[in-house]
Amino acid sequence: MALTKEEDIQMMLVCKTHLGTRNIEFNMKRYVFRRTADGIHIIHLGKSWEKAMVAARAIVAIENPADIIVASQRPYGSRAVLKFSQYTGAQALAGRWMPGTLTNQITSKYLEPRLLIVTDPRTDSQAIKEAAYANIPVVALCDTDSPLEHVDIAIPGNNKGKESIALLYWLLAREVQYLRGSLDRSRGWDIMVDSFFWRDPEELERQEKEDPAAYQTQEWKQGDDWNAQQGDWAEGGAETWDAPAAGGEDWGAAAAPAADANSW
Repeated sequence: MALTKEEDIQMMLVCKTHLGTRNIEFNMKRYVFRRTADGIHIIHLGKSWEKAMVAARAIVAIENPADIIVASQRPYGSRAVLKFSQYTGAQALAGRWMPGTLTNQITSKYLEPRLLIVTDPRTDSQAIKEAAYANIPVVALCDTDSPLEHVDIAIPGNNKGKESIALLYWLLAREVQYLRGSLDRSRGWDIMVDSFFWRDPEELERQEKEDPAAYQTQEWKQGDDWNAQQGDWAEGGAETWDAPAAGGEDWGAAAAPAADANSW
């Protein structure tokens, strides 16, 4: 476990999970390690890892994984949310949060979850407010300037970078599968963190324009077979396209004069 913790913290450093903001919320001071000369607050990664493990145990305590909602209005967390739901069985709500999802029973998209996971308490404030009305516990990825009202389990970390968000969701998904018994801790998880990263569609289009050969579809290489098959048809078949039709009519001949309308 200690080795796993050290490896995870090293991955957090690479993904810049420890970088906070210049502003700090009063309740987030307990998770701040120090402040740089530029005024940026550094998050204590040991506490981030411990809170991630606590959140994973809270997720495993829900018997039905479909009763867990993972929401992210921030675009950088949309792909991570979908991947997390794929490996844990939770419901993903990426994009805009429909108001009344947890409170308005008339709507067709009304849900009654037992746990809510959000990427940013500030951008997902509507979801947290509705969860407070419905008495639903909330797990949130919190930066140094994130408000902690109605947040039950706060995972301190950088929730503004796509690498950091992807890594935190990857750690949660891995630990949930460890606790459920679907993965063996000694063997590890063969899923890379890169699959949780958000990818910009414009950047993908730019790469496609720069290197079209990598995205080009495979050309059809069976032209010789088609020609050979065509030769077989020409040799084996007695009829050709230039020959007259079977009924004896010549399609190239002039058309017959039209009959008189009065003669029946």
